[in-house]
Amino acid sequence: QVQLVESGGGLVQTGDSLRLSCAASGTIFSTKDMGWYRQAPGKQRELVAAITAGGSTNYGDSVKGRFTISRDNAKNTVSLQMNSLKPEDTAVYSCNARVVTGRSLVRYEYDAWGQGTQVTVSS
Repeated sequence: QVQLVESGGGLVQTGDSLRLSCAASGTIFSTKDMGWYRQAPGKQRELVAAITAGGSTNYGDSVKGRFTISRDNAKNTVSLQMNSLKPEDTAVYSCNARVVTGRSLVRYEYDAWGQGTQVTVSS
């Protein structure tokens, strides 16, 4: 079983910065795509940023130029640097990792999710 634990959320003002981190633990044979999603009250969950094992990135239109995703394959962590925060960024942010886990020679691949961390940006 693989667990993801997020940290770094909190309450900030418009224009401030936050850095979210997510650490994966457990039996991990390999990690493929990783990413961050968010969901605001009354809205659908949306992709914020994603990064492949090779380092290719993809960002949601509303955060391009302000957010940066990165990963450390040796430590099984993924981070999200958020700059120039706006009230519209207020949401619960969750990290995701596509992992290969299992025991002995019986292995399987699935999406692991963190519990979510609240980011609130006051106007």
